[in-house]
Amino acid sequence: MLSSYSKTHETFFGGWTNQIAGNINSHYNNWVYFFNLKETNAKLVAENVALRNQLAQDFVAIDSSVKEGTVVLRKDSLEKIRKFYYYPAKVVGNTFTLQKNYVWVERGSKQGISKDMAAISPDGSIVGVVVEVNDNYSKIMSLLHRNSKVSAMLKRDKVAGSIEWDGVDPNVLVLKNISKSAAPKVGDTVLTSPYSSNFPTQLMIGKVISIIKDPASNFLTLNVKASTNFFNLEYLYIIENKRMLEQKQLEKPEANNE
Repeated sequence: MLSSYSKTHETFFGGWTNQIAGNINSHYNNWVYFFNLKETNAKLVAENVALRNQLAQDFVAIDSSVKEGTVVLRKDSLEKIRKFYYYPAKVVGNTFTLQKNYVWVERGSKQGISKDMAAISPDGSIVGVVVEVNDNYSKIMSLLHRNSKVSAMLKRDKVAGSIEWDGVDPNVLVLKNISKSAAPKVGDTVLTSPYSSNFPTQLMIGKVISIIKDPASNFLTLNVKASTNFFNLEYLYIIENKRMLEQKQLEKPEANNE
């Protein structure tokens, strides 16, 4: 009655009810957002996979030239084929406090995964390599594993080495076999190198935080702050190199030459 016959009261009660309604709607929307997070994350992962599978670096040009005498026949210099393919995978298990750590994902051979495929986080940092696969699940050897070795390089001058883990700090990796002539600096970025058959080149690994010099050696050891957050892995991308088997066959020592 007051709000009906008094403009002052109408304004007061109108503002009061709007504030209450706004608070209720805000809390309701927050709850709806919370319960929809899982679905939202799944959609974002699917969108990211689609975008990653369109990256130019996932394709290589075909050398289709054919030489017959002095005549060169070229089919199409612009034709390209896919080299890398990305699969989304949900993390169902993860360790980071052991000397040999693994990540388990809910995607297996029935969903296109096979041994030796690479795994990266949603932000593009490397996680590890698939070592075991069954129908619907895969086991990934984390970078935080004493037997893990990945070919890496300094972004600044492309000098290559091997990224490993010394089993001490899960935030710090070790880059070995870097020539002293490279003169690395603290803060340098470390990426995957072109020599890896598992990972595409120039994926993020981390940044140099300290340099260890050995007077008796021509090489340096670099401590690298890992860019991957191994403590909070929910989704990964599994990467298939379509040419991995061909590359590995040539990398094997020939039995006849032994």
